[in-house]
Amino acid sequence: MRDRHPPKQSSAGSKARTATTRRGNGTRPLKVGETVRHALDNILRRGEIHDPELAKYNVTVTEVRMAPDLAHATIFVTPLGGQKGREMLKELKRCAPMLRTEVAQVVKMRHAPELHFQLDESFEYASSIDQALAAPNVKRDLKKEEPKAKSDFDSDYDSDDDEA
Repeated sequence: MRDRHPPKQSSAGSKARTATTRRGNGTRPLKVGETVRHALDNILRRGEIHDPELAKYNVTVTEVRMAPDLAHATIFVTPLGGQKGREMLKELKRCAPMLRTEVAQVVKMRHAPELHFQLDESFEYASSIDQALAAPNVKRDLKKEEPKAKSDFDSDYDSDDDEA
């Protein structure tokens, strides 16, 4: 009588496959993260979570970073208008189990990732860089460096015109 179960792989083959998965060098975490971002954005925009406290906030999901094993998702959010971010974050963390359930229904995965919310501070960082570049002393320094020497390409181009 034949055995119904296929033979088990050697431990070396199993370890090699696991090591590749653990590294997370592939595009799978990126693709899943983007899918989760779209799903969460739709869930929050449509108000599919019937929570009056969470409904007060217009949440923008800016990025989702997946762990290499796809078990955890770090979700970067920002409130529309940038106000009351801490309160919004508290409500999102409170509703994380409900949001995880909703994401699991939309994104077809073996296991739904655990959701971890963080405020996206990249906009504030970009704003601080803009303010620094707008400072008078920086503008003055940038104007000093403005005149550029002709590049080699420009001088080659000019010499071709002289020959013709």
